[in-house]
Amino acid sequence: MELKELLPDELLERFRDRARGYDERNEFFHEDLAELKSAGYLAMFASTDDGGLGFGLEKVAAAQRRLATAAPATALAINMHLVWTGVAHLLAVRGDDSLHYVLTEAVAGEVFAFGNSEAGNDQVLFDSNTVAVPLGDGGYSFTGTKIFTSLSPAWTRLGIFGKDSTAEEPVLVHGFITRETPGYTIKDDWNTLGMRASQSNTTVLDGAVAPAERVFRKLPVGPNADPLIFAIFACFETLLAAVYTGLGERALQIGVATVHKRTSKKNGGKSYAQDPDIRWRIADAAMAMEGLYPQLESVARDVDQLVDHGGMWFPKLVGLKVRATETARTVVDLIIRVSGGGSYFAGNELGRLYRDVLAGMFHPSDDESAHSTIANAWLGPIEP
Repeated sequence: MELKELLPDELLERFRDRARGYDERNEFFHEDLAELKSAGYLAMFASTDDGGLGFGLEKVAAAQRRLATAAPATALAINMHLVWTGVAHLLAVRGDDSLHYVLTEAVAGEVFAFGNSEAGNDQVLFDSNTVAVPLGDGGYSFTGTKIFTSLSPAWTRLGIFGKDSTAEEPVLVHGFITRETPGYTIKDDWNTLGMRASQSNTTVLDGAVAPAERVFRKLPVGPNADPLIFAIFACFETLLAAVYTGLGERALQIGVATVHKRTSKKNGGKSYAQDPDIRWRIADAAMAMEGLYPQLESVARDVDQLVDHGGMWFPKLVGLKVRATETARTVVDLIIRVSGGGSYFAGNELGRLYRDVLAGMFHPSDDESAHSTIANAWLGPIEP
């Protein structure tokens, strides 16, 4: 299926029209989600044999980039579902079918969310503040607080992890709970500057139980080479980059259209598209974006093609994420500068993109962590 068939222009226009209202009302994108589910969008990573679209990471990233040109907050939240389905897909093509049920359930209409982030845990996947208690039957009880749980109003499956410290060596336990699982509370606390429609509320786990059949990994604390870690990072970072690439792309489109419409009294009524300084800024934004598109495509394609970058994989992934989020922020700023004071008014699309793009700096890996990862890859670790 071609992307314009999956996400036709008229569908994107509906999403773009609704995005303003979702943002103003601080409201979840229920209508967008219903249309995406109906189109099979949530089953992109599932094989055609399982009833999905059979996409790889490169094509899913391209779809997310396209979706983000219309509704960045919708795309960002859908990312979390696509991370889990992408992880299941990446593991499967590498010979591990332990999460195949994620793909079949996505085809059946289940919505997966990502409940891993914790306040104050800058170790991300390599440690956890959440307490995981073994129940004796292979299941685990989880108690802790998860932040930025996108898709809070709609998920039916939540991936969580916590630390089991009952043995001599603690382990990090990964599992899924369902919407019907007792022992969790979703706070109504998502009132943010941007990406408001994602409704990424805080989730408090208080003895929520993942049964044995949904506990899918136990890993040591600290960095490790388990394929699950690579799969999560590969999907998370690449799809984040895709969303912010689409956001920057849309800002550039708006800028080009705006400077053609704005006229200058100083220049005899000519459009600002004829002003050398304005042209410079538009060219700057276009050059920045043109460098980002091939990087996104190359990284996603290498994941699909099982390219072995060895110890350089994580630098490539975090480098892509930082470049995409920072480039998009730079581009939006450039376009704001050429678009006039109208962009400063509430309800203006460019003003919303200006707020939305700021969220990019908070997603893992953040700027500091990414630079540390890349420096270690090129220079070796800091000497004790």
